[in-house]
Amino acid sequence: MNQPVNLIADSSGTPAAVWRAASHLQRLPRLRPEDLLPPGERLVVVAPHPDDEVLACGGLLALLAAEGRPGVLVSVTDGEGSHPGSPHWTPQRLRTTRAVESRTALARLGLNLPRWDWQRLHLPDAGVDATALAERLRALVRPGDRLISTWRGDGHCDHQATALACAEVAAQCGARHIEAPVWAWHWAVPGDPRLPWERAKRLDLTPAAAQRKREAIQAHASQLEGPDPVLGEHLLETLAQPFEVYFT
Repeated sequence: MNQPVNLIADSSGTPAAVWRAASHLQRLPRLRPEDLLPPGERLVVVAPHPDDEVLACGGLLALLAAEGRPGVLVSVTDGEGSHPGSPHWTPQRLRTTRAVESRTALARLGLNLPRWDWQRLHLPDAGVDATALAERLRALVRPGDRLISTWRGDGHCDHQATALACAEVAAQCGARHIEAPVWAWHWAVPGDPRLPWERAKRLDLTPAAAQRKREAIQAHASQLEGPDPVLGEHLLETLAQPFEVYFT
């Protein structure tokens, strides 16, 4: 994840208690892990920034890791733009630090990197071009893959570009594209008409998977530290809820 823009910057954040009280989240159709990844199929997770895979679908990844399922993780950028103008968190320092944080987070989810193919594309942070990304993804995505990305309406330019590229490649390759909100938990409110609730389904996490996700989020210290952290309190508490939402 990177510094918020547009919809995100204009919101002070929706408290987690507001989301917990939202009855429509309880009424969402339920998913099982095998609904998102049927036996014999391969999961490809495309994360715009280091940590987006944890925030969007870390619980699912923990559940699949517990079953020994392999997959592909694509880190689109190195996350070097998360602290613009910071004398401490320079782009080069972030490139190095965030790669280490990601490796720690993936281990906390239980992912075995030799079994999971981790592809780092090094595209420019806050400047992901959907056409360029689609070209890179065509070499990685196979027919029948389940392709998970951030949601195109999430409010961040890189989240949008990543989702659009994934949608294009999935249609061309015969894969299935699924989107997951991240920043929307910050700027949206329950029942917000800007979200495609008609496509929303809920994956309830086991206590073990929810705990692994919380521990993996904490591995991204660069995004949690300082007086104005990238991952604020409201968003962190909401993302630690014991379920994930997917737009299928």
